[in-house]
Amino acid sequence: QVQLVESGGGLVQAGGSLRLSCAASGNFFSIDHMGWFRQAPGNQRTLIAFITSGGSTNYADSVKGRFTISMDNAKNTVYLHMNSLRPEDTAVYYCNANYLDFRRSRFDSWGQGTQVTVSS
Repeated sequence: QVQLVESGGGLVQAGGSLRLSCAASGNFFSIDHMGWFRQAPGNQRTLIAFITSGGSTNYADSVKGRFTISMDNAKNTVYLHMNSLRPEDTAVYYCNANYLDFRRSRFDSWGQGTQVTVSS
């Protein structure tokens, strides 16, 4: 089972930057990919960026060009570098990991969420 611990959220002015981190720990065979989702009040949780263990990335149109996802495979940690933040980026950000256990069964794990608030 994989446990995810997120950090780095907070309050920032529009145009500012933040970096979120998510560290994975526990007993597992491998992590296939990790991603960041966000959920604003009254909205569904949506995927904004993910990265495979091989380094391939994909982004939602709303963050493309402003956010960058990266992963340190040695530390099992994924980062989300957020630049040019806008008030509409305000949300709770969740980390997700898709992994294989030692029986090669596939699971998803979620972090507890970290609040990002962008003031205008």
